[in-house]
Amino acid sequence: MQTTTDRAAARLAWTRATLRDNLLTLQSASSDASFRSYWRTHHGGQSWIVMDSPPAQEDPRPWLKIGQQLATAGLHVPAVHAQDLEQGFLLIEDLGNRLYLRELEEHNADALYGDAMDALLRMQTQMDHCDLPPFDRDVLVRGLEVMPEWFLGRHLGHTPTSDEWDVLEAAFALIIGNAQEQPRVFVHRDYHSRNLLVVEHNNPGVIDFQGALAGPITYDLASLLRDAYIVWPRERVEGWVESYRQRLRDAGVIGTDLDAKRFLRWFDLTGMHRHVRVLGQFYRLWYRDGKPGYLADVPRVYHYVVSVARSYPELADFAALIERHAQGRDLTQVAHT
Repeated sequence: MQTTTDRAAARLAWTRATLRDNLLTLQSASSDASFRSYWRTHHGGQSWIVMDSPPAQEDPRPWLKIGQQLATAGLHVPAVHAQDLEQGFLLIEDLGNRLYLRELEEHNADALYGDAMDALLRMQTQMDHCDLPPFDRDVLVRGLEVMPEWFLGRHLGHTPTSDEWDVLEAAFALIIGNAQEQPRVFVHRDYHSRNLLVVEHNNPGVIDFQGALAGPITYDLASLLRDAYIVWPRERVEGWVESYRQRLRDAGVIGTDLDAKRFLRWFDLTGMHRHVRVLGQFYRLWYRDGKPGYLADVPRVYHYVVSVARSYPELADFAALIERHAQGRDLTQVAHT
């Protein structure tokens, strides 16, 4: 098995050979929750990114295929300048480091989210999703089951009783049914402020799209506006949601019979699926994978789950169950066993 040092040496050698510059160096640009990592270098007065996808863990071909389709649909995704699929190295366009997460402020949020929703509409109207894996019932169920295992069980040390499982299963059935009744579209799956960059032309730059599925129409909208990393007042979020419903209606994607109340319910409960999953996933990343960087974001995700659940009577027992076992616990601190 290739060591970290061997991988770094291979990555640097490939980059130097590809750009024909034996003096260039690589600096870490970012990493994500997978085995993939990104490295920045400079050559010929230009900045470049090397995407490192170890072939045994991360096949880069889905990223390449979907990226080309997104580019054809008019989205600003990183252009690919060189590739070595055997080693898992790609030399791609550097979209910069102006992440939406760092750039969003009170005065520019309407404009930046407007750009992001325009790009989302292009994805949903121009991307063919028929060949993508389906965001079906099995995927929906697996996502929700992460929370009882890793949040309630591993982190809080609580095994749900049979009555509590009834509550969990009723809530999950409601959330799954809500997702299944929506129109199917291209779903990025992580369309949020850490995967969108402010760029000068055709804003935003879009990254991390390799996990795309064919799924519910409000999933990416919920990822964007109920971001795990940034929170806006509910009234403002609902205004953006309604503006997107009108975009969809004007584009003929949804009918005039889909009113604001029903669309907001789709959005809220689809966001619940995402946040219930993430509430478990962030702890799994620590306890299983040794990645603690997401623990600081858990309180925000927890707040989304509880506050949205409280706003729907059918989910009141679910909200109470979560609150009962989390009460008085510092959710950012690792449990010691």
